[in-house]
Amino acid sequence: MTAFYAATQELGVANQVTSFTASDFGRTLTSNGDGSDHGWGSHHFVMGGAVAGGQFLGTAPEIGLTHNEQVGSGRLLPSTSVDQLGAELANWFGVSQTDVKTVLPNASHFDLYKLRIFKG
Repeated sequence: MTAFYAATQELGVANQVTSFTASDFGRTLTSNGDGSDHGWGSHHFVMGGAVAGGQFLGTAPEIGLTHNEQVGSGRLLPSTSVDQLGAELANWFGVSQTDVKTVLPNASHFDLYKLRIFKG
Protein backbone atom coordinates (compact mmCIF):
# COMPACT_ATOMS: atom_id res chain seq x y z
CA MET A 1 0.00 0.00 0.00
CA THR A 2 2.93 2.31 0.68
CA ALA A 3 4.28 1.72 -2.83
CA PHE A 4 0.84 2.32 -4.34
CA TYR A 5 0.40 5.60 -2.46
CA ALA A 6 3.94 6.68 -3.41
CA ALA A 7 3.08 6.00 -7.07
CA THR A 8 -0.03 8.20 -6.83
CA GLN A 9 2.13 10.97 -5.38
CA GLU A 10 4.74 10.54 -8.13
CA LEU A 11 2.00 10.74 -10.78
CA GLY A 12 0.51 13.82 -9.11
CA VAL A 13 -2.88 12.20 -8.54
CA ALA A 14 -2.75 11.45 -4.80
CA ASN A 15 -5.62 13.87 -4.07
CA GLN A 16 -7.81 12.11 -6.64
CA VAL A 17 -7.15 8.53 -5.41
CA THR A 18 -8.47 7.05 -2.18
CA SER A 19 -7.85 3.45 -1.10
CA PHE A 20 -9.80 1.82 1.69
CA THR A 21 -10.86 -1.43 3.26
CA ALA A 22 -14.45 -2.08 4.28
CA SER A 23 -16.10 -5.05 5.93
CA ASP A 24 -18.52 -5.73 8.74
CA PHE A 25 -17.00 -9.18 9.28
CA GLY A 26 -15.36 -10.21 12.52
CA ARG A 27 -15.04 -13.24 14.78
CA THR A 28 -16.46 -14.10 18.18
CA LEU A 29 -14.26 -14.38 21.25
CA THR A 30 -15.68 -17.79 22.17
CA SER A 31 -15.11 -21.12 20.52
CA ASN A 32 -17.89 -23.15 18.98
CA GLY A 33 -15.81 -26.30 19.48
CA ASP A 34 -14.42 -26.10 15.95
CA GLY A 35 -13.17 -22.50 15.84
CA SER A 36 -15.10 -19.27 16.25
CA ASP A 37 -18.32 -17.98 14.76
CA HIS A 38 -18.94 -14.88 12.69
CA GLY A 39 -18.99 -11.66 14.65
CA TRP A 40 -19.13 -7.96 13.82
CA GLY A 41 -16.64 -5.26 13.10
CA SER A 42 -13.04 -5.06 12.14
CA HIS A 43 -10.22 -2.57 11.78
CA HIS A 44 -9.99 -0.65 8.52
CA PHE A 45 -7.87 2.01 6.91
CA VAL A 46 -8.43 4.84 4.46
CA MET A 47 -5.47 6.22 2.53
CA GLY A 48 -4.98 8.98 -0.01
CA GLY A 49 -3.94 12.57 -0.50
CA ALA A 50 -7.43 13.91 0.31
CA VAL A 51 -7.64 11.90 3.54
CA ALA A 52 -7.31 13.66 6.89
CA GLY A 53 -5.00 10.95 8.21
CA GLY A 54 -3.37 10.13 11.48
CA GLN A 55 -6.65 9.49 13.27
CA PHE A 56 -8.19 6.54 15.05
CA LEU A 57 -11.94 6.79 14.48
CA GLY A 58 -14.45 5.15 16.75
CA THR A 59 -13.73 3.60 20.11
CA ALA A 60 -11.64 0.48 20.60
CA PRO A 61 -13.83 -2.03 22.44
CA GLU A 62 -13.00 -3.50 25.82
CA ILE A 63 -12.24 -7.11 25.06
CA GLY A 64 -13.79 -9.62 27.41
CA LEU A 65 -16.70 -12.01 27.67
CA THR A 66 -18.28 -10.11 30.57
CA HIS A 67 -17.92 -6.58 29.22
CA ASN A 68 -20.92 -4.47 28.14
CA GLU A 69 -19.54 -4.17 24.58
CA GLN A 70 -19.93 -7.87 23.90
CA VAL A 71 -23.48 -8.82 22.99
CA GLY A 72 -23.40 -12.60 23.37
CA SER A 73 -20.92 -15.37 22.57
CA GLY A 74 -18.12 -12.80 22.63
CA ARG A 75 -19.49 -10.75 19.73
CA LEU A 76 -18.01 -7.27 20.13
CA LEU A 77 -20.32 -4.38 19.29
CA PRO A 78 -18.49 -1.91 17.02
CA SER A 79 -18.77 1.82 17.78
CA THR A 80 -18.63 2.78 14.09
CA SER A 81 -20.62 1.16 11.29
CA VAL A 82 -19.14 0.23 7.93
CA ASP A 83 -22.13 2.19 6.57
CA GLN A 84 -20.76 5.37 8.19
CA LEU A 85 -17.41 4.81 6.48
CA GLY A 86 -19.20 3.95 3.24
CA ALA A 87 -21.36 7.08 3.33
CA GLU A 88 -18.34 9.37 3.58
CA LEU A 89 -16.51 7.48 0.84
CA ALA A 90 -19.59 7.54 -1.40
CA ASN A 91 -19.94 11.28 -0.85
CA TRP A 92 -16.26 11.76 -1.80
CA PHE A 93 -16.93 9.70 -4.95
CA GLY A 94 -19.74 12.12 -5.83
CA VAL A 95 -22.83 10.34 -4.50
CA SER A 96 -25.22 12.91 -3.03
CA GLN A 97 -26.29 12.64 0.61
CA THR A 98 -29.81 11.97 -0.68
CA ASP A 99 -28.71 9.10 -2.93
CA VAL A 100 -26.36 7.51 -0.39
CA LYS A 101 -29.36 5.90 1.32
CA THR A 102 -30.12 4.11 -1.96
CA VAL A 103 -26.50 2.99 -2.34
CA LEU A 104 -26.26 1.99 1.34
CA PRO A 105 -29.78 0.94 2.44
CA ASN A 106 -28.76 0.50 6.11
CA ALA A 107 -27.20 3.97 6.29
CA SER A 108 -30.42 5.51 7.60
CA HIS A 109 -29.84 3.65 10.88
CA PHE A 110 -26.61 5.56 11.64
CA ASP A 111 -25.38 9.07 12.32
CA LEU A 112 -23.66 9.83 9.01
CA TYR A 113 -20.92 12.28 8.01
CA LYS A 114 -19.43 12.64 11.47
CA LEU A 115 -16.18 10.77 10.84
CA ARG A 116 -14.66 13.59 8.76
CA ILE A 117 -12.13 11.34 7.06
CA PHE A 118 -11.43 13.83 4.27
CA LYS A 119 -9.62 17.15 4.45
CA GLY A 120 -11.56 20.38 4.16
